Amino acid sequence: MPSKKMKRSLCTAVAAGVLSLTVAGLPAASAGADPVVNNATQALERLADLSRESERTTEALHNAQIDLDGKQAAQRDAEARLAADRAAVADAQSRMDQFRPTVSKLVAASYQGARTNRLFAVMVSDSPQQLLDQMSALDAISSETARAVAQFKQATTDAESAENASRASADAARSATEQARSVSDGLQSKQSDLQKQIDEVTKAFDRLTGAERAQLAGATFPPGVDAGSILANLAPGSGSAALEAGLTQVGKPYSWGATGPDAYDCSGLVVWAFKQIGKSLPRSSQAQAQAGTPVDRSQLQPGDVVIFYDDASHVGIYAGNGNVLHASTYGTPVKVDSMASMPFNTARRY
Repeated sequence: MPSKKMKRSLCTAVAAGVLSLTVAGLPAASAGADPVVNNATQALERLADLSRESERTTEALHNAQIDLDGKQAAQRDAEARLAADRAAVADAQSRMDQFRPTVSKLVAASYQGARTNRLFAVMVSDSPQQLLDQMSALDAISSETARAVAQFKQATTDAESAENASRASADAARSATEQARSVSDGLQSKQSDLQKQIDEVTKAFDRLTGAERAQLAGATFPPGVDAGSILANLAPGSGSAALEAGLTQVGKPYSWGATGPDAYDCSGLVVWAFKQIGKSLPRSSQAQAQAGTPVDRSQLQPGDVVIFYDDASHVGIYAGNGNVLHASTYGTPVKVDSMASMPFNTARRY
């Protein structure tokens, strides 16, 4: 759930405008729903709670999809290896068939009393040349047969071993895919439940005046800061270029699961900004917290990706002077905010 600091910050921003909203002006909750929201301040707090939890769920959904995609790719690779190993077995069997006539003749000759060793060649030879011819033939038969058998055994052993291993990998990959899909389905169900709760609360906000909604949204930049002042202090770099791209989206609305260009969630904005400079970042805030190069908070530079909360469920782009560009939460647009209102987790440089 959100920190008390976050809730106080959100509530303070709209207190003057929303305290005039009366109980009679709010819709009643349905039977079995959450407790009735009986004033605008409670509505704001409830929405803040639901939005924070919903963002956690959204980012977890993104992370589950990344996991699912990885497991499905592993499954495809395992099945491709399995097909290759089966082809290797078939090739080995084909090569065995090539040498089978030689082996069969040798076996038949031995069964019928033929002698295929050098002593027998000496005993039945009528001349030195015949001896050499017979010994050469015996050597050829022995060598060819031994080679055929050895090649077949080695190829068959290797291919069958690879096939068994690959089959096990394919089975494991399929099992992992099913597990990942189950996780994703569960999170989507939770997200659906949260959306229903959010819908109940947002009905109250539909009654706010335009001025009250503007007060809720707040300023898109901290006092004394604007896009021009941020851009004037940027040093060349890929992160700086991503921040510059992201600043063009200030004012766009927040929407769960959105990646622009009309609306964004937190990780969606970061993905979009870096995509504009040709860099592909992971889709979830948790994955973004694991990639890139770690950066100490004291060494932050504009354009670094900053992750917040213990579960790494919120992310933005550092804008300098302790500020961050982010798609913050429901009801507020993409903006530049002070980082002080959110618990710092880690930072990454891409």
